[in-house]
Amino acid sequence: MDINNINETVSNKDDILELLRRVQASVITPEDALVKLQSSPFEDLGYANIDLHRGLRKGVGEVIYGQNKTPEQILGIVTAMRDKGLKNILITRISHESADLLIKHIQMDYYPIPRLGIAMKDDSKPKVGSVVVASAGTSDMAVSEEAALTAETLGNLVIRVYDIGVAGLNRLLSKLDVLLSAKVIIVVAGMEGALASVIGGLVSAPVIAVPTSVGYGANFGGLSALLTMLNSCASGVSVVNIDNGFGAGYIANTINRMGL
Repeated sequence: MDINNINETVSNKDDILELLRRVQASVITPEDALVKLQSSPFEDLGYANIDLHRGLRKGVGEVIYGQNKTPEQILGIVTAMRDKGLKNILITRISHESADLLIKHIQMDYYPIPRLGIAMKDDSKPKVGSVVVASAGTSDMAVSEEAALTAETLGNLVIRVYDIGVAGLNRLLSKLDVLLSAKVIIVVAGMEGALASVIGGLVSAPVIAVPTSVGYGANFGGLSALLTMLNSCASGVSVVNIDNGFGAGYIANTINRMGL
């Protein structure tokens, strides 16, 4: 954000530090700094209350869940966030119809496989740490990419290791050096969901397991993979909900950035 623009919101911890440095250097007056810090913590659009101070509390700004929102509602939310100077606005689970409308009015990159958009994308800051996203099969790619893109957008260095499921352990073992060097690993698997336990037993890094709804009838829409992961005998494995790639990417960001 342009910290000299009094109309823009101080939306994250980096903004506050920059603001304080500018006060110290007499670039901005304490009174103007106070106005920035007191700006409304949310904006009421009638159909949505945008949490403009979430970045201050959580370190990450509000993410828009696009499913079941109209294209016009999503556009209104993103436009309001953009006008407050927010960058890297994540929009998850959006349709092609919504994406087409958004691209006509704002700067947005759209990724059709995970159905994810990134508005006002800013890659100026270097990526940090090491997050590995490992998937059991190509059919898990939509959820895997949702996790990977979420983690990347939040500023993490992400390495993708796809299609290394337990049906061919030689594929997994060939990537062992990558897994062992990770600070946190996201494991995405459907069917019986065994990959998370296998990787969890090989590495010291925390493992975030993501069950997917991929599988035949007895998979029960991802329930079998979820139960396998919850019952993992490998220590250090945590589990998010079925198909929740975004949640895994968000948690991985929190772990990866600890101590930085």
